[in-house]
Amino acid sequence: MRENGDNISHNDEINGLLEQKDVRLTPNRILVARELAKAHEPLSLADLEVSLPTVDKASIFRVLELFSGKDLVHVIRDGSRSLKYELCTSAHHSVADQHVHFYCERCEKTYCLEDMAVPPVAAPEGFEVKSANFLLTGLCPVCSGKP
Repeated sequence: MRENGDNISHNDEINGLLEQKDVRLTPNRILVARELAKAHEPLSLADLEVSLPTVDKASIFRVLELFSGKDLVHVIRDGSRSLKYELCTSAHHSVADQHVHFYCERCEKTYCLEDMAVPPVAAPEGFEVKSANFLLTGLCPVCSGKP
């Protein structure tokens, strides 16, 4: 499962990643990136709103939209009715960077299965794939009673 906090943890690394993706450093952008970096699972806008009480919802949303446009986050549709975001730390955002996610239907938690790559799918000629969303659903080990 995801141990995102191990990938990028220091302010210098976060600032470097933002600069690498051509994102101007602002306090809100740094705060959102830092929160995504230390998360152990993909976060929703509501999650970020709770963990960043000094930043308003609209500002967080604008930062996430910018990060998405700059390929700095993977956007995950997990069936929970809210998008989830996780930091993309690779230099070249691609489908190959992405991994499978698991959504627990009982506790409504989304898990990163980083050891499971999104399987390659050949798109028809003329289509350019920029993102893939591979989601498994069911019960997590805690909810199924099979830890």
